[in-house]
Amino acid sequence: MSFAVLIDSLAWNRQKTLAFIDGLAKLGDVQKILAWRPGPGRAHLAWQLMHIAATDDRHVHVRMQGGQPQEASYVQRFAGGSTVDDEIPSLEEIKRYLDVQRNELLAHLKKLDDSALATKPNEQAPWTYAEWLRVLAWHEAHHQGQAHLTLNLYKAAHGIK
Repeated sequence: MSFAVLIDSLAWNRQKTLAFIDGLAKLGDVQKILAWRPGPGRAHLAWQLMHIAATDDRHVHVRMQGGQPQEASYVQRFAGGSTVDDEIPSLEEIKRYLDVQRNELLAHLKKLDDSALATKPNEQAPWTYAEWLRVLAWHEAHHQGQAHLTLNLYKAAHGIK
């Protein structure tokens, strides 16, 4: 396994997430769609997408590098353990945050060589880099799937084919 292969997996998953977002833009009132919840207290579609970016932010800046999140308010609102609120970011802001944080992650990874795959970034890290990149690839696919399900439920509830 190499960083190149794992980074390619991250890129492929991100391409699918961005294609999903591009499809949202074609459906009409995108803010209404982004805000829709499949049930009381459940995460809206925007939360699922922002959660992907907030996870990149927290993992690269806090957990890998031992610093602070780049966009702390978004990590607080959208990272794991957060409570979903009703302030819905725009589609453009979602795309921006996804792009910026993925670029931050890639910039960090590109400083490393393949020998780092078997190491943890620090003593507190739960995983080696190889494990971590697999987790991040799975995580994005998981939440993109939840966003897709939420969109399908929205379409069914609103009679959209």
